[in-house]
Amino acid sequence: MNRRRTENGLRWVANAYNISFTLTLGEGLSPYELLRHVGAEERHIVPLTRSAARELLLRDEEDHISDLDFLDWEDEAAVARLTNGGFLPAPPTTVVRAGSVAGWAYALEESHCHTGTYIEALSRRGRAFCIHRNAKGFSRVDYALHGEPVTSFEPGLPHLTNGAPTEVALGFVHNGNEVGDVAFLRFLEAELGIYLPWEETEAELPAAAFT
Repeated sequence: MNRRRTENGLRWVANAYNISFTLTLGEGLSPYELLRHVGAEERHIVPLTRSAARELLLRDEEDHISDLDFLDWEDEAAVARLTNGGFLPAPPTTVVRAGSVAGWAYALEESHCHTGTYIEALSRRGRAFCIHRNAKGFSRVDYALHGEPVTSFEPGLPHLTNGAPTEVALGFVHNGNEVGDVAFLRFLEAELGIYLPWEETEAELPAAAFT
């Protein structure tokens, strides 16, 4: 176990997904509810590890499914589940994997930000946050409360805020000592008391494919 990744509650995500990531949190939701809120049909949700999701995202449609390390390609039921769920034969645009921790559901995406479109729906029972870093290193945070958008901002760039100022909406002020999304993840750790185990996020989680 790599304790250096797990000794902080959320900040490790920015290192483990160092090129691009989306972390979404929805208060009072189960993982399956979160996935349904972002457009998944429950019958198409498949348990996947992070490495399996990456294999599905990075493959070419022309590649034979026997090239997938995690899949027994002769298991017709497993292949059918992935095909019906939109994971095969063409690679999906994004895979959203969801879990739960301390009264929240969380979702992780490797490169896209599908969940950010649904931030208001994810906040109907309380608060919802979406933290996204794109491949160019720019980050964006969206926050909604009880079905209403509150603020959308780039940490450290207050002139690009849409909605309430972050210091008013959340009490968050970026002091410039850390990368913006890392600073906000540190802030959420303290505010929400969330500890998200790295090992859990690498293991099988309910997953949905989107194109």
